[in-house]
Amino acid sequence: MAGITIAIDGFSSCGKSTLAKALANHLNYIYVDSGAMYRAVTLHLINTGLLKDGHFISKQVINELNRIHIKFQYNRELNRSETYLNGENVEKDIRTMEISRQVSAISAIPEVRAKLVGIQQTMGSEGGVVMDGRDIGTVVFPNADVKLFMTASNDIRAERRYLEMKEKGQDLTLEEVKHSIARRDHLDMNRDISPLRKADDAIELDNSELDEEQQFELALKIINEKVRSLETAKS
Repeated sequence: MAGITIAIDGFSSCGKSTLAKALANHLNYIYVDSGAMYRAVTLHLINTGLLKDGHFISKQVINELNRIHIKFQYNRELNRSETYLNGENVEKDIRTMEISRQVSAISAIPEVRAKLVGIQQTMGSEGGVVMDGRDIGTVVFPNADVKLFMTASNDIRAERRYLEMKEKGQDLTLEEVKHSIARRDHLDMNRDISPLRKADDAIELDNSELDEEQQFELALKIINEKVRSLETAKS
């Protein structure tokens, strides 16, 4: 049968992207990191001086949107998709703590969400796609064939992000990372447009005590069961 649509939502530092990439590679599906798109917009606004220390003028941001072009390109050497902003590879630049601190405020702007949701829906319109983010199963693909909602304990999420930042050479304390995650959770869950929430028909996957292989096997089992049920329904 034709490829299905898989939506993966959840909190930050829960391994959404890691799982989504692994599933896409295994299934030979298109992978779309929706969070990277919001991070790319945030980076562009910082680079152009329209966003500084969390302060911006919404009208200026909206007027700048037509100058922002985002695409994903597969890097065969690294075996992963990378984010390009206006023709430049920004995969490394969008993963800093500075971007993490400011992306939620930018992603809450209705016009920003409308632009990126439209792009995301086009990318996944024909199925055979795995997309992760915070509103994929509720807004972008409310009719997705499989919806997963990932979560983990706050302490484990903070520890994961701290180690990730440390590995990249960023000098942050664990407490700073905990504060950043808590702040982002609050902003994501309380924004007026497309707040982070678990879709009614999503399957929750708590990976607090799971390693990457275990969560992959669990998610793949859920997907395979869904595919079999769809095939049965068609026969």
